Amino acid sequence: MQIVIVGCGNVGRSLIEQLSKENHNITVIEEDSDVIQNVVNNYDVMGIVGNGASYSILKDAGIESADLMIAVTDSDEINLLCCLIARKTGHCHTIARVRNPVYSREIDFIKEELGLSMVINPEEACANEAARLLKFPSANKIDTFAKGRAELIRLTVSDDSKLCDKSVKDIAQELKLPVLIGIVRRGDEVFIPNGSFIIRAKDEISVIGTPRKMLAFFKKNNMPTVGVKSTIIVGGGQTCYYLAQQLIAFGIDVKIFESNADRCDELASLLPEALIIHADGTDRAELLEEGLVGAESFVVLTGVDEENIMLSLYTATVSKAKRIIRVHRAGYNELIGTLDVGSVLNPRNITADKIVQYVRGMTNSMGSQQLESLYKMDDDKVEALEFIIPAGSPVIGIPLHELPLKKGTLIACINHHGEITLPTGQSQIQEGDSVIIITTCTGFDEIEDILANR
Repeated sequence: MQIVIVGCGNVGRSLIEQLSKENHNITVIEEDSDVIQNVVNNYDVMGIVGNGASYSILKDAGIESADLMIAVTDSDEINLLCCLIARKTGHCHTIARVRNPVYSREIDFIKEELGLSMVINPEEACANEAARLLKFPSANKIDTFAKGRAELIRLTVSDDSKLCDKSVKDIAQELKLPVLIGIVRRGDEVFIPNGSFIIRAKDEISVIGTPRKMLAFFKKNNMPTVGVKSTIIVGGGQTCYYLAQQLIAFGIDVKIFESNADRCDELASLLPEALIIHADGTDRAELLEEGLVGAESFVVLTGVDEENIMLSLYTATVSKAKRIIRVHRAGYNELIGTLDVGSVLNPRNITADKIVQYVRGMTNSMGSQQLESLYKMDDDKVEALEFIIPAGSPVIGIPLHELPLKKGTLIACINHHGEITLPTGQSQIQEGDSVIIITTCTGFDEIEDILANR
Protein backbone atom coordinates (compact mmCIF):
# COMPACT_ATOMS: atom_id res chain seq x y z
CA MET A 1 0.00 0.00 0.00
CA GLN A 2 1.20 3.55 -0.78
CA ILE A 3 1.34 5.57 2.48
CA VAL A 4 2.38 9.16 3.11
CA ILE A 5 3.30 10.07 6.72
CA VAL A 6 3.57 13.75 7.68
CA GLY A 7 5.52 14.36 10.88
CA CYS A 8 8.37 12.35 12.28
CA GLY A 9 8.14 12.83 16.04
CA ASN A 10 7.60 9.99 18.52
CA VAL A 11 4.38 8.74 16.94
CA GLY A 12 5.56 9.22 13.36
CA ARG A 13 8.76 7.32 13.98
CA SER A 14 6.90 4.48 15.67
CA LEU A 15 4.56 4.24 12.68
CA ILE A 16 7.50 4.23 10.26
CA GLU A 17 9.16 1.47 12.26
CA GLN A 18 6.07 -0.73 12.34
CA LEU A 19 4.66 -0.12 8.86
CA SER A 20 8.01 -0.44 7.08
CA LYS A 21 8.20 -4.01 8.41
CA GLU A 22 4.89 -4.78 6.71
CA ASN A 23 6.10 -4.09 3.17
CA HIS A 24 4.25 -0.82 2.56
CA ASN A 25 5.66 1.87 0.28
CA ILE A 26 6.16 4.77 2.67
CA THR A 27 7.05 8.40 1.99
CA VAL A 28 7.82 10.59 5.01
CA ILE A 29 7.49 14.39 5.08
CA GLU A 30 9.32 16.32 7.82
CA GLU A 31 10.72 19.86 8.02
CA ASP A 32 13.87 18.83 9.92
CA SER A 33 16.42 17.59 7.37
CA ASP A 34 18.52 15.80 10.02
CA VAL A 35 15.49 13.80 11.15
CA ILE A 36 14.67 12.82 7.56
CA GLN A 37 18.26 11.75 6.94
CA ASN A 38 18.21 9.57 10.05
CA VAL A 39 14.91 7.92 9.11
CA VAL A 40 15.96 7.23 5.52
CA ASN A 41 19.23 5.70 6.74
CA ASN A 42 17.48 3.39 9.20
CA TYR A 43 14.29 2.35 7.38
CA ASP A 44 13.24 1.40 3.87
CA VAL A 45 11.33 4.63 3.22
CA MET A 46 11.55 7.73 1.03
CA GLY A 47 12.01 11.09 2.72
CA ILE A 48 11.04 14.63 1.70
CA VAL A 49 12.10 17.75 3.60
CA GLY A 50 9.28 20.28 3.74
CA ASN A 51 5.92 21.36 5.10
CA GLY A 52 3.35 18.58 4.81
CA ALA A 53 0.54 21.12 4.50
CA SER A 54 2.02 22.34 1.21
CA TYR A 55 0.17 21.16 -1.88
CA SER A 56 3.40 20.98 -3.91
CA ILE A 57 5.20 18.98 -1.21
CA LEU A 58 2.33 16.52 -0.92
CA LYS A 59 2.28 16.20 -4.71
CA ASP A 60 6.03 15.44 -4.71
CA ALA A 61 5.32 12.76 -2.09
CA GLY A 62 2.87 11.06 -4.46
CA ILE A 63 -0.37 12.03 -2.73
CA GLU A 64 -2.32 11.73 -6.01
CA SER A 65 -1.73 7.98 -6.10
CA ALA A 66 -1.47 7.32 -2.34
CA ASP A 67 -3.88 4.98 -0.57
CA LEU A 68 -3.46 6.60 2.85
CA MET A 69 -2.10 9.82 4.35
CA ILE A 70 -1.29 9.99 8.08
CA ALA A 71 -0.67 13.41 9.64
CA VAL A 72 0.97 13.25 13.08
CA THR A 73 2.82 16.56 13.45
CA ASP A 74 2.70 18.48 16.74
CA SER A 75 0.12 20.91 15.28
CA ASP A 76 -3.56 19.90 15.11
CA GLU A 77 -4.23 22.58 12.54
CA ILE A 78 -1.44 21.41 10.23
CA ASN A 79 -2.64 17.81 10.58
CA LEU A 80 -6.19 18.76 9.64
CA LEU A 81 -5.02 20.92 6.73
CA CYS A 82 -2.81 18.07 5.44
CA CYS A 83 -5.81 15.75 5.47
CA LEU A 84 -8.03 18.28 3.72
CA ILE A 85 -5.49 18.82 0.91
CA ALA A 86 -4.90 15.07 0.63
CA ARG A 87 -8.62 14.35 0.31
CA LYS A 88 -9.12 17.06 -2.32
CA THR A 89 -6.00 16.12 -4.28
CA GLY A 90 -5.65 12.39 -4.03
CA HIS A 91 -8.99 11.12 -2.69
CA CYS A 92 -7.09 8.83 -0.31
CA HIS A 93 -7.95 7.72 3.22
CA THR A 94 -6.73 10.19 5.85
CA ILE A 95 -5.81 9.92 9.53
CA ALA A 96 -5.09 12.93 11.75
CA ARG A 97 -3.69 13.26 15.25
CA VAL A 98 -5.82 15.86 17.05
CA ARG A 99 -5.03 16.72 20.66
CA ASN A 100 -6.81 19.97 21.53
CA PRO A 101 -9.87 19.33 23.76
CA VAL A 102 -11.75 22.09 21.88
CA TYR A 103 -11.46 20.08 18.67
CA SER A 104 -12.16 16.82 20.48
CA ARG A 105 -15.59 18.11 21.48
CA GLU A 106 -16.36 18.75 17.81
CA ILE A 107 -14.64 15.71 16.38
CA ASP A 108 -17.70 14.15 14.72
CA PHE A 109 -18.36 17.38 12.81
CA ILE A 110 -14.69 17.70 11.81
CA LYS A 111 -14.50 14.10 10.61
CA GLU A 112 -17.61 14.44 8.49
CA GLU A 113 -16.79 17.83 7.00
CA LEU A 114 -13.14 17.01 6.19
CA GLY A 115 -13.84 13.41 5.19
CA LEU A 116 -11.37 12.01 7.74
CA SER A 117 -11.13 8.25 8.00
CA MET A 118 -9.85 8.35 11.57
CA VAL A 119 -8.95 10.85 14.28
CA ILE A 120 -6.66 9.85 17.14
CA ASN A 121 -6.00 11.79 20.34
CA PRO A 122 -2.98 10.31 22.20
CA GLU A 123 -3.75 12.08 25.48
CA GLU A 124 -7.37 10.96 25.50
CA ALA A 125 -6.38 7.39 24.54
CA CYS A 126 -3.90 7.33 27.45
CA ALA A 127 -6.52 8.66 29.83
CA ASN A 128 -9.02 6.01 28.73
CA GLU A 129 -6.50 3.28 29.45
CA ALA A 130 -5.62 4.73 32.85
CA ALA A 131 -9.30 4.98 33.78
CA ARG A 132 -9.85 1.30 32.93
CA LEU A 133 -6.91 0.34 35.13
CA LEU A 134 -8.20 2.36 38.07
CA LYS A 135 -11.56 0.60 37.80
CA PHE A 136 -9.69 -2.76 38.02
CA PRO A 137 -6.62 -2.06 40.19
CA SER A 138 -5.23 -5.62 40.17
CA ALA A 139 -4.47 -5.36 36.45
CA ASN A 140 -1.29 -4.07 34.80
CA LYS A 141 -3.14 -3.52 31.52
CA ILE A 142 -6.60 -4.20 30.11
CA ASP A 143 -7.39 -4.70 26.42
CA THR A 144 -10.96 -5.21 25.23
CA PHE A 145 -12.41 -7.22 22.36
CA ALA A 146 -15.83 -8.06 20.94
CA LYS A 147 -17.17 -4.57 21.79
CA GLY A 148 -16.30 -5.03 25.45
CA ARG A 149 -17.66 -8.57 25.79
CA ALA A 150 -14.16 -10.05 26.22
CA GLU A 151 -11.12 -8.74 28.08
CA LEU A 152 -7.43 -9.56 27.95
CA ILE A 153 -6.03 -8.60 31.35
CA ARG A 154 -2.35 -8.57 32.25
CA LEU A 155 -1.25 -9.08 35.84
CA THR A 156 1.90 -9.98 37.74
CA VAL A 157 1.93 -13.22 39.75
CA SER A 158 2.92 -12.48 43.36
CA ASP A 159 5.02 -14.78 45.54
CA ASP A 160 1.98 -15.79 47.62
CA SER A 161 -0.40 -16.22 44.66
CA LYS A 162 -2.48 -19.38 44.35
CA LEU A 163 -1.26 -19.56 40.74
CA CYS A 164 2.39 -19.92 41.75
CA ASP A 165 4.26 -23.10 40.77
CA LYS A 166 1.21 -24.70 39.16
CA SER A 167 0.67 -25.82 35.60
CA VAL A 168 -1.81 -24.02 33.37
CA LYS A 169 -3.87 -27.22 33.19
CA ASP A 170 -4.00 -27.60 37.00
CA ILE A 171 -4.98 -23.95 37.41
CA ALA A 172 -7.88 -24.42 34.99
CA GLN A 173 -9.08 -27.54 36.85
CA GLU A 174 -8.89 -25.85 40.25
CA LEU A 175 -10.58 -22.60 39.26
CA LYS A 176 -13.28 -24.20 37.09
CA LEU A 177 -13.72 -20.92 35.22
CA PRO A 178 -13.91 -20.31 31.44
CA VAL A 179 -10.83 -18.11 31.36
CA LEU A 180 -7.60 -18.74 29.46
CA ILE A 181 -3.98 -17.91 30.28
CA GLY A 182 -2.86 -16.93 26.78
CA ILE A 183 0.54 -15.25 27.27
CA VAL A 184 3.30 -15.48 29.88
CA ARG A 185 6.17 -13.04 30.06
CA ARG A 186 9.15 -14.16 32.15
CA GLY A 187 11.99 -11.67 32.11
CA ASP A 188 12.84 -11.06 28.45
CA GLU A 189 11.14 -14.24 27.26
CA VAL A 190 7.54 -14.49 26.06
CA PHE A 191 5.58 -17.77 25.90
CA ILE A 192 2.21 -18.88 24.59
CA PRO A 193 1.80 -21.62 27.21
CA ASN A 194 0.45 -25.12 26.77
CA GLY A 195 -1.29 -27.06 29.54
CA SER A 196 1.93 -28.30 31.11
CA PHE A 197 3.53 -24.85 31.38
CA ILE A 198 4.36 -23.96 35.02
CA ILE A 199 3.52 -20.44 36.24
CA ARG A 200 6.20 -18.87 38.47
CA ALA A 201 6.31 -15.90 40.82
CA LYS A 202 7.01 -12.57 39.05
CA ASP A 203 5.61 -13.90 35.74
CA GLU A 204 3.35 -11.43 33.95
CA ILE A 205 0.41 -13.41 32.63
CA SER A 206 -2.32 -12.35 30.21
CA VAL A 207 -5.73 -13.86 30.96
CA ILE A 208 -8.70 -13.70 28.59
CA GLY A 209 -12.39 -14.12 29.40
CA THR A 210 -15.66 -12.24 29.77
CA PRO A 211 -15.69 -9.32 32.24
CA ARG A 212 -17.86 -11.29 34.68
CA LYS A 213 -15.65 -14.38 34.58
CA MET A 214 -12.53 -12.24 34.90
CA LEU A 215 -14.03 -10.73 38.04
CA ALA A 216 -14.58 -14.24 39.42
CA PHE A 217 -10.99 -15.14 38.49
CA PHE A 218 -9.64 -12.24 40.55
CA LYS A 219 -11.90 -13.05 43.50
CA LYS A 220 -10.85 -16.72 43.56
CA ASN A 221 -7.22 -15.59 43.61
CA ASN A 222 -7.81 -13.10 46.47
CA MET A 223 -7.02 -10.06 44.29
CA PRO A 224 -8.77 -6.67 44.67
CA THR A 225 -11.80 -6.37 42.43
CA VAL A 226 -13.25 -3.01 43.48
CA GLY A 227 -12.18 0.18 41.72
CA VAL A 228 -10.28 2.85 43.61
CA LYS A 229 -12.13 5.63 45.44
CA SER A 230 -9.36 8.23 45.51
CA THR A 231 -6.44 9.22 43.33
CA ILE A 232 -3.54 11.66 43.25
CA ILE A 233 -2.45 12.87 39.80
CA VAL A 234 0.91 14.59 39.35
CA GLY A 235 1.08 16.75 36.22
CA GLY A 236 -1.90 18.78 35.03
CA GLY A 237 -1.60 18.45 31.25
CA GLN A 238 -4.22 17.31 28.77
CA THR A 239 -4.01 13.64 29.75
CA CYS A 240 -4.70 14.67 33.35
CA TYR A 241 -7.73 16.67 32.24
CA TYR A 242 -9.24 13.80 30.24
CA LEU A 243 -8.53 11.30 33.04
CA ALA A 244 -9.87 13.51 35.84
CA GLN A 245 -13.09 14.05 33.86
CA GLN A 246 -13.70 10.31 33.73
CA LEU A 247 -12.72 9.62 37.34
CA ILE A 248 -14.97 12.37 38.68
CA ALA A 249 -17.84 10.86 36.68
CA PHE A 250 -17.09 7.52 38.40
CA GLY A 251 -17.38 9.23 41.81
CA ILE A 252 -13.63 9.05 42.53
CA ASP A 253 -12.00 11.80 44.63
CA VAL A 254 -9.29 13.51 42.56
CA LYS A 255 -6.32 15.59 43.71
CA ILE A 256 -4.10 17.16 41.06
CA PHE A 257 -0.58 18.52 41.61
CA GLU A 258 0.45 21.16 39.08
CA SER A 259 3.43 23.52 39.35
CA ASN A 260 2.18 26.15 36.87
CA ALA A 261 -0.14 28.67 38.53
CA ASP A 262 -1.98 29.61 35.34
CA ARG A 263 -2.66 25.98 34.52
CA CYS A 264 -3.95 25.47 38.08
CA ASP A 265 -6.48 28.25 37.54
CA GLU A 266 -7.50 26.71 34.22
CA LEU A 267 -7.95 23.25 35.76
CA ALA A 268 -9.90 24.67 38.70
CA SER A 269 -12.32 26.21 36.19
CA LEU A 270 -12.57 23.08 34.03
CA LEU A 271 -12.72 20.59 36.93
CA PRO A 272 -14.52 22.25 39.86
CA GLU A 273 -15.04 18.87 41.61
CA ALA A 274 -11.29 18.17 41.75
CA LEU A 275 -8.86 19.56 44.34
CA ILE A 276 -6.13 21.44 42.45
CA ILE A 277 -2.88 21.85 44.39
CA HIS A 278 -0.36 24.45 43.19
CA ALA A 279 2.83 22.59 44.11
CA ASP A 280 5.70 20.60 42.67
CA GLY A 281 4.47 17.02 42.52
CA THR A 282 8.02 15.75 42.91
CA ASP A 283 8.22 17.31 46.40
CA ARG A 284 7.89 14.33 48.73
CA ALA A 285 6.91 16.46 51.74
CA GLU A 286 4.02 17.98 49.77
CA LEU A 287 2.86 14.57 48.61
CA LEU A 288 2.91 13.16 52.11
CA GLU A 289 1.10 16.19 53.49
CA GLU A 290 -1.68 15.76 50.91
CA GLY A 291 -2.24 12.10 51.82
CA LEU A 292 -0.04 10.01 49.57
CA VAL A 293 0.27 7.27 52.21
CA GLY A 294 -3.48 6.68 52.29
CA ALA A 295 -4.21 7.27 48.60
CA GLU A 296 -5.67 4.32 46.74
CA SER A 297 -4.05 5.27 43.44
CA PHE A 298 -1.21 7.46 42.19
CA VAL A 299 -0.89 8.58 38.56
CA VAL A 300 2.26 10.38 37.36
CA LEU A 301 1.87 12.34 34.12
CA THR A 302 4.70 14.88 34.14
CA GLY A 303 6.59 15.54 30.92
CA VAL A 304 9.81 14.05 32.32
CA ASP A 305 10.03 10.25 32.11
CA GLU A 306 12.76 10.03 34.75
CA GLU A 307 10.64 11.95 37.27
CA ASN A 308 7.68 9.70 36.61
CA ILE A 309 9.73 6.56 37.17
CA MET A 310 11.40 7.83 40.35
CA LEU A 311 8.12 9.07 41.83
CA SER A 312 6.49 5.69 41.25
CA LEU A 313 9.40 3.87 42.88
CA TYR A 314 9.28 6.24 45.87
CA THR A 315 5.51 5.81 46.25
CA ALA A 316 5.95 2.04 46.46
CA THR A 317 8.02 2.54 49.64
CA VAL A 318 5.36 4.56 51.51
CA SER A 319 2.00 3.53 50.06
CA LYS A 320 0.01 0.58 48.71
CA ALA A 321 -1.54 2.79 46.03
CA LYS A 322 -2.19 1.47 42.54
CA ARG A 323 0.54 3.18 40.47
CA ILE A 324 0.34 4.32 36.84
CA ILE A 325 3.05 6.26 35.04
CA ARG A 326 3.40 7.76 31.57
CA VAL A 327 6.66 7.16 29.71
CA HIS A 328 7.40 8.54 26.24
CA ARG A 329 10.87 7.23 25.45
CA ALA A 330 10.94 3.81 23.81
CA GLY A 331 14.51 3.31 25.00
CA TYR A 332 13.27 2.96 28.58
CA ASN A 333 11.24 -0.18 27.88
CA GLU A 334 14.05 -2.51 28.87
CA LEU A 335 14.84 -0.56 32.04
CA ILE A 336 11.20 -0.38 33.12
CA GLY A 337 10.86 -4.13 32.69
CA THR A 338 13.37 -4.62 35.52
CA LEU A 339 11.67 -2.15 37.90
CA ASP A 340 8.44 -2.28 39.89
CA VAL A 341 6.94 0.96 38.57
CA GLY A 342 3.33 -0.20 38.26
CA SER A 343 1.36 0.15 35.02
CA VAL A 344 3.04 2.04 32.18
CA LEU A 345 1.30 4.18 29.56
CA ASN A 346 3.20 4.96 26.36
CA PRO A 347 1.26 7.48 24.24
CA ARG A 348 3.22 6.84 21.06
CA ASN A 349 2.64 3.07 21.27
CA ILE A 350 -1.07 3.46 22.02
CA THR A 351 -1.49 5.87 19.10
CA ALA A 352 0.64 3.90 16.65
CA ASP A 353 -1.11 0.61 17.50
CA LYS A 354 -4.53 2.08 16.71
CA ILE A 355 -3.30 3.45 13.39
CA VAL A 356 -1.56 0.18 12.45
CA GLN A 357 -4.83 -1.63 13.19
CA TYR A 358 -6.60 0.62 10.69
CA VAL A 359 -3.86 0.10 8.09
CA ARG A 360 -4.04 -3.68 8.50
CA GLY A 361 -7.79 -3.50 7.95
CA MET A 362 -7.33 -1.40 4.81
CA THR A 363 -4.80 -3.86 3.40
CA ASN A 364 -7.52 -6.48 3.07
CA SER A 365 -9.24 -5.46 -0.19
CA MET A 366 -9.08 -1.73 0.66
CA GLY A 367 -12.04 -1.51 2.97
CA SER A 368 -13.41 -5.05 3.31
CA GLN A 369 -12.01 -5.01 6.81
CA GLN A 370 -11.76 -8.25 8.76
CA LEU A 371 -9.45 -6.86 11.43
CA GLU A 372 -11.56 -5.45 14.27
CA SER A 373 -8.93 -5.00 17.03
CA LEU A 374 -5.15 -5.15 17.29
CA TYR A 375 -2.94 -4.95 20.36
CA LYS A 376 0.83 -5.23 20.31
CA MET A 377 2.34 -6.53 23.54
CA ASP A 378 5.62 -7.34 25.22
CA ASP A 379 7.80 -5.04 23.12
CA ASP A 380 5.98 -6.09 19.92
CA LYS A 381 6.86 -9.76 20.46
CA VAL A 382 3.19 -10.76 20.65
CA GLU A 383 0.03 -9.57 18.93
CA ALA A 384 -3.57 -10.07 20.00
CA LEU A 385 -5.99 -9.61 17.09
CA GLU A 386 -9.73 -9.84 16.59
CA PHE A 387 -11.02 -10.86 13.15
CA ILE A 388 -14.57 -10.82 11.77
CA ILE A 389 -15.04 -14.02 9.76
CA PRO A 390 -16.26 -13.35 6.18
CA ALA A 391 -18.26 -15.72 4.00
CA GLY A 392 -16.11 -18.30 2.23
CA SER A 393 -13.23 -18.17 4.73
CA PRO A 394 -11.20 -21.42 4.73
CA VAL A 395 -11.44 -21.65 8.55
CA ILE A 396 -15.25 -21.98 8.59
CA GLY A 397 -16.86 -25.24 9.69
CA ILE A 398 -13.64 -27.12 10.47
CA PRO A 399 -12.91 -28.46 14.00
CA LEU A 400 -10.06 -26.39 15.39
CA HIS A 401 -7.86 -29.43 16.02
CA GLU A 402 -7.87 -30.00 12.24
CA LEU A 403 -6.74 -26.47 11.36
CA PRO A 404 -3.01 -26.33 10.52
CA LEU A 405 -2.11 -23.30 12.65
CA LYS A 406 1.20 -21.51 12.39
CA LYS A 407 3.58 -22.17 15.26
CA GLY A 408 3.12 -19.71 18.10
CA THR A 409 -0.53 -19.05 17.22
CA LEU A 410 -3.48 -19.61 19.56
CA ILE A 411 -7.22 -19.25 18.93
CA ALA A 412 -8.09 -17.77 22.30
CA CYS A 413 -11.77 -16.88 22.05
CA ILE A 414 -14.79 -17.06 19.73
CA ASN A 415 -17.65 -14.56 19.82
CA HIS A 416 -20.74 -16.14 18.18
CA HIS A 417 -23.63 -13.66 18.05
CA GLY A 418 -22.56 -12.14 21.37
CA GLU A 419 -21.90 -15.46 23.12
CA ILE A 420 -18.25 -15.67 24.20
CA THR A 421 -16.67 -19.13 24.31
CA LEU A 422 -13.18 -20.40 24.97
CA PRO A 423 -12.72 -22.93 22.17
CA THR A 424 -11.83 -26.61 22.43
CA GLY A 425 -10.39 -28.82 19.71
CA GLN A 426 -13.94 -29.66 18.57
CA SER A 427 -15.09 -26.04 18.28
CA GLN A 428 -15.85 -24.66 14.84
CA ILE A 429 -15.71 -21.10 13.53
CA GLN A 430 -18.77 -19.81 11.67
CA GLU A 431 -19.40 -16.95 9.26
CA GLY A 432 -19.92 -13.66 11.14
CA ASP A 433 -18.11 -14.83 14.27
CA SER A 434 -15.41 -12.63 15.71
CA VAL A 435 -12.32 -14.61 16.68
CA ILE A 436 -9.51 -13.51 18.97
CA ILE A 437 -6.05 -14.71 17.99
CA ILE A 438 -2.88 -14.52 20.10
CA THR A 439 0.35 -14.99 18.18
CA THR A 440 4.10 -14.48 18.26
CA CYS A 441 3.95 -14.06 14.48
CA THR A 442 3.36 -10.54 13.20
CA GLY A 443 1.67 -8.88 10.26
CA PHE A 444 -1.61 -10.85 10.11
CA ASP A 445 -4.12 -8.93 7.96
CA GLU A 446 -6.89 -11.54 7.70
CA ILE A 447 -7.93 -14.72 9.48
CA GLU A 448 -6.41 -16.98 6.80
CA ASP A 449 -2.95 -15.75 7.84
CA ILE A 450 -3.12 -18.01 10.92
CA LEU A 451 -2.87 -21.11 8.68
CA ALA A 452 0.53 -22.74 8.21
CA ASN A 453 0.00 -23.15 4.47
CA ARG A 454 -0.47 -19.39 3.92
